[in-house]
Amino acid sequence: MIACLERIVQDTDADSIPDDDVSTLSESLDLQGTIESGGITGVAGKDFGGLYSVKPLALIKPFGTEDIARVVNAASRTSHLTVAARGNGHSINGQAMADGGFVIDMRSTEENHFKPLTIDGSHYIDVSGGALWEDVLKRCVSMFRLAPRSWTDYLSLTVGGTLSNAGVSGQAFRFGPQTSNVTELEVVTGKGEITVCSETQNSELFFGALGGLGQLGIITRARVKLQPAPDMVSWIRVVYTEFEEFTRDAEFLVTQEEGESFDYVEGFVFSNSDDPINGWPSIPLDPDHEFNPAYIPQTAGSVLYCLEVALHYRNSDHPSTVDTVN
Repeated sequence: MIACLERIVQDTDADSIPDDDVSTLSESLDLQGTIESGGITGVAGKDFGGLYSVKPLALIKPFGTEDIARVVNAASRTSHLTVAARGNGHSINGQAMADGGFVIDMRSTEENHFKPLTIDGSHYIDVSGGALWEDVLKRCVSMFRLAPRSWTDYLSLTVGGTLSNAGVSGQAFRFGPQTSNVTELEVVTGKGEITVCSETQNSELFFGALGGLGQLGIITRARVKLQPAPDMVSWIRVVYTEFEEFTRDAEFLVTQEEGESFDYVEGFVFSNSDDPINGWPSIPLDPDHEFNPAYIPQTAGSVLYCLEVALHYRNSDHPSTVDTVN
């Protein structure tokens, strides 16, 4: 270990749909939402991966789940139309695009579901598949003092998007990925059917949709497990030059019992350089904690390793505990 940084932070015949007339297309599908012409330079023609650019027939901005079902059902009854659900576009290999087909903008449904529930003493939130995790987290904490048990580092991703992959986080060592913290889904299947599923109801669809890369259906609603949000968090980054030491400490931390270790543990690699994006400047938690490269030994390689950990506190914790537990 060469450095330690810490911060405290408080139904229509689809074959009759013309490929070049969006207004007629809208009338044919009878949607409550809107339809925009597709374009290779528009938002529907690209994604975060940047490897592909395609021209969709149309960008669908659904009003709700029924609109999504109508679009998928219409496409399923043709031999040429494809459908892609687009969250915030952070997919790769063109997964959020449909060449000559329909791209469904899931972000237009973000406000459709936001309902807290208490079942058998446990807390949950029903949220839209098009909602961003950052908004779910903010609203749950500010309104209910609750938070999802597991989330991703980058929170400007949609609920349906990460649940279609896995949703790995620094809490996954304790609670599992985001897919392990969902108890119920509403899914539009490939035939355009709206289906509610869980471990006990339509279980094959439930487990297939979670981590299914969107191939078994579009997640329009998810019931997410919540837990009490901490009042304060101690956030620490520890930098290593040796991979073996880095992995040894990481394995030790994630194998400890709850209450005996940190509440958040993950690691990453960064460049041993002054690159502002991938090097030393990317490590400090805030401007008051600069990384001093003078601590790096001459024997260090071209990359360094960082463990990022966090410890949760409650207002009821004794101040001395907050000051000394690390």
